[in-house]
Amino acid sequence: MCKMKDLEFPIFKTKMDNDRKFDLSDPKGREEYFSFKAGNEIEKIRSFLDQSAFIIYLLGKKSAGKGTYSKMFSEVIDPEKIDHFSIGDMIRDLDKELEDEKKSEELFDFLEENYRGWHSLEEIKDILKGRSTSKLLPTDLILTLVKREIAKRGRKVIFIDGFPRDMDQISYSLFFRDLIGYRDDADFFALIDVPEQVIDERIKWRRICHKCNTSRNLKLLPTSKVEYDKETGEFHLVCDNPGCDGGRMERKEGDERGIAPIKERLDMDEKLIKQAFNLYGIPKILLRNSVPVNKAEEYVSYYELTPEYNYHFNEEKGEVEIKETPWTIKDENGVESYSLLAPPVVVSFIKQLADLLKV
Repeated sequence: MCKMKDLEFPIFKTKMDNDRKFDLSDPKGREEYFSFKAGNEIEKIRSFLDQSAFIIYLLGKKSAGKGTYSKMFSEVIDPEKIDHFSIGDMIRDLDKELEDEKKSEELFDFLEENYRGWHSLEEIKDILKGRSTSKLLPTDLILTLVKREIAKRGRKVIFIDGFPRDMDQISYSLFFRDLIGYRDDADFFALIDVPEQVIDERIKWRRICHKCNTSRNLKLLPTSKVEYDKETGEFHLVCDNPGCDGGRMERKEGDERGIAPIKERLDMDEKLIKQAFNLYGIPKILLRNSVPVNKAEEYVSYYELTPEYNYHFNEEKGEVEIKETPWTIKDENGVESYSLLAPPVVVSFIKQLADLLKV
């Protein structure tokens, strides 16, 4: 198994000499933060998008934050000009299409016209209808389906999450923009380094609202309301999504095992990241989620660190008290580190992208 410690992801400095504190949990606070930290680069990227576009292949371990980072980037730059899609979601949506006669017919009409590969249309139909979630679809079929997905979105910046997903797909991605007609647009790999302990804790403490599917984290990202169950001695997050009528959020079955069920997938993700890291000819954006404790003061501001939340029920007041402290973890080298919140990672993304686009 290749280790992420074999790769050098630089520590990106977001701390500024004239720094000031921002509330990164508040949309207005985040807007002010990005303007302060990367306002010049944001305006240059926006100007670039008036004339052109680009493709980003997001490569990171499962639950590394790929969707979070790309969606936050979109919100900061221009949601109308940027789109994100997951290969996994795309494939899962196929199951729904296959159940609809009209949509199924449209899908196979597209494949008949656009698919090039080793399988006949009848074989493709059998592959899709008998698909096993544990087995990857043929790469040539994935390419055709992604082409279809991108065609739906028009000429936008595209974040592709989950491609490549196997070693042979790395080489395909090098020529992918030519294959799908983005011949004149730039494309980049965005490689994300997140310690496995971070992923493990994100899964173990994840809580889901069964009504609106909002996801939060009891340890790392609580809601505004927390309840205490005197009978069990447990604390529960209460959904505070404005469009939901609330209720206790629950742990998904199996989450208590953390990364154990997906360890094989995480190992493959590591191999893919290392392979992409060593490729020549395609620019790379390197995103690092953690910073060593002994270097944190030099590189980041206190409010950019991921906090850990601890709870205490005050019997006298009859309410839950919440204590916030910096969350420390061990990275893959065993170095005591802080995990970063999403905004400083996205600042790093914006500044590296602006350099690569030469704007």
